[in-house]
Amino acid sequence: MELYTPVLALALLAAGFAIFSVGVSTLTGPKRYNRAKLDSYECGIEPTPQPVGGGRFPVKYYITAMLFIIFDIEIIFLYPWAVHFDAMAWFGLIEMVLFIATVFVAYAYVWRRGGLEWD
Repeated sequence: MELYTPVLALALLAAGFAIFSVGVSTLTGPKRYNRAKLDSYECGIEPTPQPVGGGRFPVKYYITAMLFIIFDIEIIFLYPWAVHFDAMAWFGLIEMVLFIATVFVAYAYVWRRGGLEWD
């Protein structure tokens, strides 16, 4: 347990600093609210009216977000392989080719279905 004590102390220090910073800014910050500050911000353009339920986003938005997550996870798996490439030899190479082929099949499927088209 003594090996984790510095990590826990640093985590507590960071959490304490974050809580302290938010608390102090809430207490000392200006409290001048007006319509412009409370309105949603859309890059300087007048905001479009939203329906009562909050509106709906197209499903394509969520699919694109999930694709970015999938390919980011693929990159995360490629880093350890690249670092220890020499130690894994042929086994590591074959496994990584299979992994990339699987992801490439998914990418080709999404591409053919039009998931990467921006309308």
